[in-house]
Amino acid sequence: MTVSPALYERLALEDPDAKWELVCGRLRQKPSMTHAHNFSEMEIAFQLRLQRSPAEFEVRCDAGRVRTASSYFIPDVFVIPAGLTSPFRNRDNVLEAYAQPLPLVVEVWSRSTADYDVTEKLDEYRRRGDAEIWLVHPFERTITAWRRSADGSYSELVVTDATIQPVALPGVVVELGALFGP
Repeated sequence: MTVSPALYERLALEDPDAKWELVCGRLRQKPSMTHAHNFSEMEIAFQLRLQRSPAEFEVRCDAGRVRTASSYFIPDVFVIPAGLTSPFRNRDNVLEAYAQPLPLVVEVWSRSTADYDVTEKLDEYRRRGDAEIWLVHPFERTITAWRRSADGSYSELVVTDATIQPVALPGVVVELGALFGP
């Protein structure tokens, strides 16, 4: 059964604890994650939030959605320019879902979603035109970053130590050592 975007939004609002995604008209429930996954996504969100004013950017961690014409995804972490949040503020009847390209979208690797993240979500983020996309691997202790060029193509960078600076967030530095716990 194909689910329309309108029906999906109603379902997601009525059942917020289930964390429903919509992939090309098909419902998919985001599964529970491991400690390593949860620790990494929270640490990224924490580091980003500490370095940005909410007047400039907001950070979401396993909440909110990014959307395309027929899909809605819940990234592990993403950054939103504050001006884009206006239509959602103080409204309990509108699903927070962003169609506009964003400065940074992050997925954290997990055994249960690895294939899906790589084959479905990361490709869709590139098609959306997000400025930077990260795949964080908490067990390999790496970040693979895809950065959008002016011509619309993406370059790939693998970071294994020290820090990474998101290109669309000047002055922000994420410390890799803190992402993977003690």
